[in-house]
Amino acid sequence: MNQQSFSSGTTATQPGNGADALIKDTTTNSFAKDVLEESRRQPVLVDFWAPWCGPCKQLTPVIEKVVQTARGTVRLVKMNIDDHPQIAGQLGIQSIPAVIAFVDGRPVDGFMGALPEGQIKEFIERVAGPAGGAEIEAALAEADGLVEQGQFAQAAELFAAILAAEPDTFKALVGLARCDVATGNIDAARELLDSLPDDKARDPGVSAIRAQIALADQAADLGEEGELRARIEGNPKDFDARFDLALLLNAKDQREDAADQLLDIFRMNRSWEEDKARKQLVQFFEAWGPTDEATLYGRRRLSSLLFA
Repeated sequence: MNQQSFSSGTTATQPGNGADALIKDTTTNSFAKDVLEESRRQPVLVDFWAPWCGPCKQLTPVIEKVVQTARGTVRLVKMNIDDHPQIAGQLGIQSIPAVIAFVDGRPVDGFMGALPEGQIKEFIERVAGPAGGAEIEAALAEADGLVEQGQFAQAAELFAAILAAEPDTFKALVGLARCDVATGNIDAARELLDSLPDDKARDPGVSAIRAQIALADQAADLGEEGELRARIEGNPKDFDARFDLALLLNAKDQREDAADQLLDIFRMNRSWEEDKARKQLVQFFEAWGPTDEATLYGRRRLSSLLFA
């Protein structure tokens, strides 16, 4: 899946557009393929109807609309019981319209009569989950992969597309804020996090991003890297320069190098400015996350210094 296909949504297909259509007609001979086999890949709704049935005519446009807007989580197969009575008879269907949901080759749920749109939507969500759930999860996984590859701009586009489709997708909001921080859009990230309800604002992922924002704020007024390195070369115990260099390197995503600068301060003077270097290193760990390679590296070095 790519960002363009997700943001454009699933194209509504009409009955009879082939095997890949969301809505199609079936026969007794094709029922096994259209319903039983297909239901092993995704839920299939079978609408048993007849041309003379008034309630069937009321149900048809409503159920087709709901299926078309469910973003491919279900398919709808229609069977005219006047032309093909055998399957309905085997299932004991005596009143139409009747809609039966098939999953893994067997009927699992159903309803009779022309239900309103809201109840049909609830029925589909009961059978297949919220509309677009599978697609959104796939898009989130793809966006997370882009983040891991350092492709933050592309990931941000995909997270934004997810939020356009499902505005309450918490993982996408956090992911977009993370990309904003990585690309220097600190104010945008801050605004996203400030929009969260209180119960979400305390999430560990949100706390990590807030820590990254705090670090970015610290790095905003730092000097040039070359100047700081020159000061350290002239005086290895220029801890102020080392500390500022660590912040600058972290802002450039050079995490292990940033950790090394703080660890060198800690190694040479543990009590410098009330343990400032170690406290800053712990803040790095919080911002990077507990499983980040730089966090693991920094914790190993810190432990060796603490317990040597």
